[in-house]
Amino acid sequence: MHPFSFATTAQLICESGSARRLASLCKERGARSVLIVSDPGITRLGLLAEVLPVFSSEGLRVAVYDQVLADPPEHVVLAAVEQARAQRAELIVGFGGGSSMDVAKLVALLAHGECTQSLAEVYGVGNARGRRLPLIQVPTTAGTGSEVTPIAIVTTGETTKMGVVSPLLLPDLAVLDAELTLGLPPAVTAATGIDAMVHAIEAYTSALKKNPLSDLLAREALRLLAGNLEEAVRNGGNREARQAMLLGACLAGQAFANAPVAAVHALAYPLGGHFHIPHGLSNALVLPHVLRFNVDAAATHYGELAPIVLGARLRQGDPATYAEQLIEEFGQLSARVGLPTRLRDAGVPEHMLAQLAKEAMLQQRLLVNNPREVSEADALAIYQAAY
Repeated sequence: MHPFSFATTAQLICESGSARRLASLCKERGARSVLIVSDPGITRLGLLAEVLPVFSSEGLRVAVYDQVLADPPEHVVLAAVEQARAQRAELIVGFGGGSSMDVAKLVALLAHGECTQSLAEVYGVGNARGRRLPLIQVPTTAGTGSEVTPIAIVTTGETTKMGVVSPLLLPDLAVLDAELTLGLPPAVTAATGIDAMVHAIEAYTSALKKNPLSDLLAREALRLLAGNLEEAVRNGGNREARQAMLLGACLAGQAFANAPVAAVHALAYPLGGHFHIPHGLSNALVLPHVLRFNVDAAATHYGELAPIVLGARLRQGDPATYAEQLIEEFGQLSARVGLPTRLRDAGVPEHMLAQLAKEAMLQQRLLVNNPREVSEADALAIYQAAY
């Protein structure tokens, strides 16, 4: 066995309705002033309506920063940090999708009274220093796994992103409450669910840090996600399917936080940067084509995952046959859950493919984890296959 290390969020609560206890969970951690970091959609949908009144009855001050944007730009992070400092927040809650949770991580770090670093200084791997404020994450989509990862992604330019990767960003508590996901539209449910499946698959095949714990989590994540995604898309009010999806996404997040993602994500990022395609959909568009590219290097691993994903639909054969069926399955899944299946259908012009391939090569932090080396020509061929 190769040596490995494993780190994750200290505590999970997986229970429908548990977000209603958020105020008491903050109070248990000694906080008197809490900032909730969220987005306008959460406010519009009223998902905080039952949560906020309890803070005053618990004797806590609470404020909401609800201006987080998808693919959050630097100015959003800095505005949230300023609000946390102004109210002297003692605990930060990320309440929403991956963008809100990523911003909350950076607010907890940068708004700590002892922090002397700027946002620019913490970009990269292991550059954050010191301490952070207590941090609770409450995901409202079953996809990113940000509630259990030490990563925050920020949009730094018109089409560029930077990541902050540090153990300091691992939250203290993740609250997985299916009630918060019952109103998700089918397309969001589908895209975020496939995003979580990509996390599990890429963790299971990660070239450098794959380990027994990440493998265990990735397999169980795929079992939960594959077994419940289509039901959650068709019947969004199915609480059991929604709770299973949240747990699956969380387990996949734990897996890839320790065995990092690779080429699917590297090729997905430029799609989001240029065309603002939601991250989960970007992953779904390139996934089957990256699987096809990797198959010679990862056939054994794909063969091990195929029975988990396909279940009784798996046709008997050897590991190579199983790997082929896994690729076929992900080639068909997006259409079954109502997502676009080609880059052209998502508004990507063909003349941009070469530029996208060039920019994908900048994601070496991710590409080094791929089971097969990816050249710029390979990236272009994958985009062309996806077009």
